[in-house]
Amino acid sequence: MLMKQDFRMGLRLRVARQRVGLTQQQLADALGLGHRQTLARIESGERRLSAQELIGAMSMLGVDLDYFTDPFQLVGEGQFSFRTTTDVAGAVLDDFQHRAGCWIAMYRELSTEQGHQQRWLEFKLALTAKSSFEDAQAAGEWVADRWQLGSCPAATLRSAMEDRASILVLHVDAPHGISGAASRVPGLNCVFVSRGDSDGRRNFDSAHELFHLLTWDTMPPARTDVVDIPRDGNGWRVERLAENFAAALLMPEAILRGHWEGRAMLADFHDRINGIADALRVSGVACKWRLYNLGLLSKAELDCIDDRRIGTNGRTSAVARDALPFSRSFIDRIATALDTGRLSVRRTASLLDLPLPDLASLLRDYGHEPYFEA
Repeated sequence: MLMKQDFRMGLRLRVARQRVGLTQQQLADALGLGHRQTLARIESGERRLSAQELIGAMSMLGVDLDYFTDPFQLVGEGQFSFRTTTDVAGAVLDDFQHRAGCWIAMYRELSTEQGHQQRWLEFKLALTAKSSFEDAQAAGEWVADRWQLGSCPAATLRSAMEDRASILVLHVDAPHGISGAASRVPGLNCVFVSRGDSDGRRNFDSAHELFHLLTWDTMPPARTDVVDIPRDGNGWRVERLAENFAAALLMPEAILRGHWEGRAMLADFHDRINGIADALRVSGVACKWRLYNLGLLSKAELDCIDDRRIGTNGRTSAVARDALPFSRSFIDRIATALDTGRLSVRRTASLLDLPLPDLASLLRDYGHEPYFEA
């Protein structure tokens, strides 16, 4: 009887073969399989690799045994889209994608072992690249209402994404320039947010990446989107639709209008905007554009606003880092695996790229007392 690992090994064999530029027939001949169809059956998970064939494949393809067998690696699976604030080198993206893939694979594997049932997105948005910005805004408001995000949607969005849509939302120490990412992997959808960013930026990026997950089939996002860099064609439009969706989800019209009118006594628009942005846990600049798109700010008023006075919500610098790494459900899976012996302490520290004292502190931060000495 074929097992899950047979499909995994077959997929990884195909990926490694394609990476070195061999055809199925060439690898089949090198492994002594005789027919291309035999290799095709192995790659599709319909036939197992024998021990001798596995050793030969490792030698031919330049990979080790872990490449084929380690369930905490993500090879040949998943799609990623990165949101960056500047051009990021391809090698940096590749390295971060590899690390993120290990976290995803680990969470997925541990969840299955611990009896957590896989759940899929409960709905997808019926939007395309031809949809209007107003359509995207209406979709954002609809999600906020459907998920009952309340008077401050940013405060409850992360838990709603995890509980209502089974989207793993991880706050991570991303490389400089990467503010967010979305990934679709069989059995799991995931959003990564840079925990070093301000609260407002993290919330907006979470909503932005949610849009991509809900529209991936009709509007597959580019691998990289550089914020504020103009783009041509559908790529530009998809990102603008995502921004309109995120703004409306975090600042529904009725809630934003109530805040705006409630602060009407403040003559200075900068103070009004900063106060609203703080209350809704968004950035002042995002709040400004949402007010303008709703007609609450005129073009003349918009032109008088100095973004330097609202860029950090009126403070001298952005809000300090205050987000715990990863997420509660992620660390809960790891803590259970450590307690049952499924994971060793050193293996866990290596996967999370943490020194042992930091791993111990992280477990305590999420309410788990480590049994090991750091």
